[in-house]
Amino acid sequence: MDGTFAVIGAGRQGTAAAYDLARFGGGRPVVLADAVEGQARLAAERVNRLIGRPAATAAVLDAADAVGVQRWLQANQVRAFVSAVPYFFNLGLTRAAIACGCGMTDLGGNSDVVCAQLDLKGEAAAAGAGIVPDCGQVPGMGTSLILFAMEQLDEPRQAYMWDCGLPADPQPPWNYRLAFSIEGLTNEFFGDCLYIRDGRTVRVPALEEMEVVEFPAPIGPLEAFTTAGGLTTAALTFSDRLDVLQNKTLRYPGSYAQLKVIQQLGLLSPEPIEVAGVRLAPRTLLHALWEPQIRAAPGERDLIIIRILVRGLRHGRPAEAWVDLIHYADEATGFSAMEQGTGWHAAILTHAIAEGKVPPGVIPVEKAMSGKDFVAEGARRGFVVGLDFRQP
Repeated sequence: MDGTFAVIGAGRQGTAAAYDLARFGGGRPVVLADAVEGQARLAAERVNRLIGRPAATAAVLDAADAVGVQRWLQANQVRAFVSAVPYFFNLGLTRAAIACGCGMTDLGGNSDVVCAQLDLKGEAAAAGAGIVPDCGQVPGMGTSLILFAMEQLDEPRQAYMWDCGLPADPQPPWNYRLAFSIEGLTNEFFGDCLYIRDGRTVRVPALEEMEVVEFPAPIGPLEAFTTAGGLTTAALTFSDRLDVLQNKTLRYPGSYAQLKVIQQLGLLSPEPIEVAGVRLAPRTLLHALWEPQIRAAPGERDLIIIRILVRGLRHGRPAEAWVDLIHYADEATGFSAMEQGTGWHAAILTHAIAEGKVPPGVIPVEKAMSGKDFVAEGARRGFVVGLDFRQP
């Protein structure tokens, strides 16, 4: 095996990705890098403890220093890496990966950043670097499962996704727990979503079009509404195949009203305003006040849901393909459902890049691996994907 795997960002999702690479990565060593040495060290120790061998090592690295990252990637002979840092680092890390000719995945979530990465596809191809942005749970696994559902029909025409990561035991007032970067959370609620409607890629405002979706007990009814960043590449890729493509985020009842108040107060804005002689972005204030109230503690039980409906033709007749994934925290490893869904999807694509199964360039998730192959890889990790066919 030539080269090493790396994970830049040794938080919860990065640790889960490193574990998966150590377990399924064919014996390549894994380096966990973080700006905080102690964070990287603890993450590497946890991976080694779970794997039962010294598979991971720790390193100190500043993701904001693209030149330093490039040197570090070269010095460590990194074959492919996961960017598990907030989305605003991903463009610089993409350029560093191209400069080194190494593979990269990231946890994406911001359409503007992903489109800027796609613009570098020629440079990445020339450098021999396979880069797959927008991995994770959603974006990421949701796109892979949309593709899987589309593969079940001869002529898919409409695709709908509902998804979430939620506490298994919701507690008021928020009935929500945060298991990833709060920058990624508020990014979902601000700006526009990229969807397909009437066969065209369009922008739809976030936090609109609320509906109620029923799930079996003990989950029950959940609110669903538009959120940004979940379908960026798919909304571009499938515009010539689908009449409709959209996703909505699921939350426990009452959440939508809370989020609309936050939005209408302007607290999601990243533009600084002056208050009592101090200039501060409202979003920065929101993060400081809100994160301590919703941050999930280690060991809190959670679940992820991804539900897909694809309508079209099967054997010449109208048909619906329904795909459902409901997955809970893993008590054996201690990884939350969100950590598994996010980190393990990125690791699956990172391994595929290292094995030469993804061509050089900036390759969207839906072009990097078939839905069938992803479901097979997911099954190795305990993801049970349900598939049902119905007549509309």
